[in-house]
Amino acid sequence: MTDLSDAHTAITSLKGKRVAITGGTTGIGRAIAVLLASEGAKVFICGRDAQHLADALARIREVGEGDGSAIDLAEEENVGRFFEAATDYLGGLDVAVVNAAKSAEGLTDMSEAELRYTIGSNFTAYLLSAQHAAKIMKDAGDIVLIGSMSAYVLGPGSTVYAGIKYGIQGFSIALRRELGKQGIRVALVEPGLTGSDMQTDPPEKQREKIAKEESLRAEDIAVGVHYLLSQPRRAVVQQLTISPRMQDEE
Repeated sequence: MTDLSDAHTAITSLKGKRVAITGGTTGIGRAIAVLLASEGAKVFICGRDAQHLADALARIREVGEGDGSAIDLAEEENVGRFFEAATDYLGGLDVAVVNAAKSAEGLTDMSEAELRYTIGSNFTAYLLSAQHAAKIMKDAGDIVLIGSMSAYVLGPGSTVYAGIKYGIQGFSIALRRELGKQGIRVALVEPGLTGSDMQTDPPEKQREKIAKEESLRAEDIAVGVHYLLSQPRRAVVQQLTISPRMQDEE
């Protein structure tokens, strides 16, 4: 019989992993939570809407174990509250998926209050989430930042969102170097056009684009997150870009 023992790298099981996911009630975050729960991870999620939270938890509990809270991470001290609640429920923390974000208009189309709120949701909460996660993990774990291919769209109407996502890209690279030596892996996942409630197209139009392979399903991004988490500890998938095969513009 042919010996194939060295034909594939060791695959890390997610069974029993303790996972916190921000923005885990809809879209990409929800898909990640469902997939990881189905693989045996225990998940704790959050989102701003209580009804979305209840719906996501019902689906998660069909395949695995999970809980969560309705909370707005843009508000001061709420990131800390979320990670405290997650740690209490999970009994520790092995993986943090930082995903919660909101769409944004062009800089000159936003009020100062809207701009400050968007930065709080999409950037400040990302950095604070990574900070809290690293403190809890101490010397072993995974931090996965969900960015966007919008980081490369540098044009009218994308000023705020692209600027923030470009900043997250640089942050992820530097954070990997800061935390790597203490055993924490940092990865950035950048999806292309993906069906979600953040898109301006109505659901039927989004489904049409997915059928034409011009857009991704949220589950496609979840599979990418599963891939990078299942790699051996020596390997870091530092940046994973996932785009639709037929997407002709970003």
